[in-house]
Amino acid sequence: MASQTVTTPNYDPRLVRAAIAMNENVLHEAEPLLRALLKENPFDVRAIRLFAELAGRIGRYQDAENLLRRAIELAPDFTPARANLALVLYRTERVAEALEELARVTVEDPDNLGNANLQAAAYGRIGEFDEALALYARVLKDAPNQPKVWMSYGHLLKTVGRLEEGIAAYRRALAIQPGLGEVWWSLANLKTVRFSDEDMAAMRAALADEAVSPEDRWHLDFALGKAHEDRREAEAAFAHYAAGNALRKKRLRYNAADTTAAVDAAIKVAVPVLFARYAGAGYPAQDPIFVLGMPRAGSTLVEQILSSHSQVEGTSELPDIGILSRTLANYPADLATIDPAKLRDLGEQYLERTRVQRHTARPLFIDKLPNNWLYVPFIRLILPNAKIIDARRHPLSCCFSNFKQHFARGQGFSYSLEDMGAYYRDYVRLMAHIDRVIPGAVHRVIYERMVDDTEAEVRALLEACGLPFEPACLAFYETERAVRTPSSEQVRRPIFREGTEAWKPFEPFLDPLKAALGEVLPAYPAAPSRW
Repeated sequence: MASQTVTTPNYDPRLVRAAIAMNENVLHEAEPLLRALLKENPFDVRAIRLFAELAGRIGRYQDAENLLRRAIELAPDFTPARANLALVLYRTERVAEALEELARVTVEDPDNLGNANLQAAAYGRIGEFDEALALYARVLKDAPNQPKVWMSYGHLLKTVGRLEEGIAAYRRALAIQPGLGEVWWSLANLKTVRFSDEDMAAMRAALADEAVSPEDRWHLDFALGKAHEDRREAEAAFAHYAAGNALRKKRLRYNAADTTAAVDAAIKVAVPVLFARYAGAGYPAQDPIFVLGMPRAGSTLVEQILSSHSQVEGTSELPDIGILSRTLANYPADLATIDPAKLRDLGEQYLERTRVQRHTARPLFIDKLPNNWLYVPFIRLILPNAKIIDARRHPLSCCFSNFKQHFARGQGFSYSLEDMGAYYRDYVRLMAHIDRVIPGAVHRVIYERMVDDTEAEVRALLEACGLPFEPACLAFYETERAVRTPSSEQVRRPIFREGTEAWKPFEPFLDPLKAALGEVLPAYPAAPSRW
């Protein structure tokens, strides 16, 4: 029956109408049509595939995966469903599995440039940059008028340090689509490009177009904010940053109270008796070095310093700790009664999941996802011998740097000064608690101290990681490696002081941030004494 469904040349009119509704993003019209189709014929793999796409668009990736696997089970040669499955796996951070599906898809449909583009992105995600660059080059040779592919190619060229080629790719994208806001922001985000009068006029023209999408609009605002800031026009810069942040925040569901509750729950369970009870449990590997804290606090600098050591490999911001924590039904409360064998299994799973990111024989590697600060108790229990580095920067400097940064994903707290202050406060509160209950478990790097006395701070960092000093760690900016964060170009230069002062022209606009930070601000770099 499934085979008949796939090969039937005529489409049910409802399927056509559902496809049109999906194309126009009118999901509430597509859903009842697809449900009716599948009620009549649950083996219609085309309807199953379209319903899976609908589920993916609203973030129900597990439902999307289940539907696509069902379609492939019914019709193993249904290549479009397999390609959709690869996309779902990629979006849920199962990149190795996505590449397995794509290997078959590209054999079955070798001329599909969309699949080649996804395959290139997946290779880039796991650090296979040569393969990714070759695929992008192939796609662009066959389809040179694809601005978003030029943009993705530019991202990857920037990552591997081929900056001028990356800029050229971004400019090529803009030549095709001048109003593509993400490309303007990508140029601004290099931190080394200074926009010309003509560039600013082009961005203003795009922003004035009533047809500009919300996504293009907020990217343009962030880019114009950076352009005005470079010209020391703080009021105009802040106006654009504020506009971009306000528009972005409308599209997110971030609630600061949820982060506060998560910290409360972590503090409640992370008591001395917990760590005493599970002493000796967990997976004993010493491989990981976690660099965490607030984004824009110097974590990429710490990573670059450590990656310059002969025993340490830099990887990326890895999502695996958060994913593994969610395998517990009631995290973090379940940590209080967890089976010690489960802790060891979770630690071993982490090492297995991250193996795909490791491309050298160096014994240690870095996971620098900043948001892992919320999972320090979990990390300590499942990987008791892992090193944990907390990168910290002055709250006004750090928070304003986040406010003017548009993140490709995550960091929902960063689009409001009030949310930002609350998030920074919660982060300091949890880390202060960790310092009390497991003293010495976390080594803290204060960004301003690193700037003032780099050698002393680098030596202390290496000692905390159990590493001998190597001069290359002081000449970190000469280390050639891929850097997949907004600070990629900054860490290819010696440490500079200007970054510690950038917030000061904007201080008149930061009162909501100061109020939200409360006593954390005057206490810096320590935590408030009452905690």
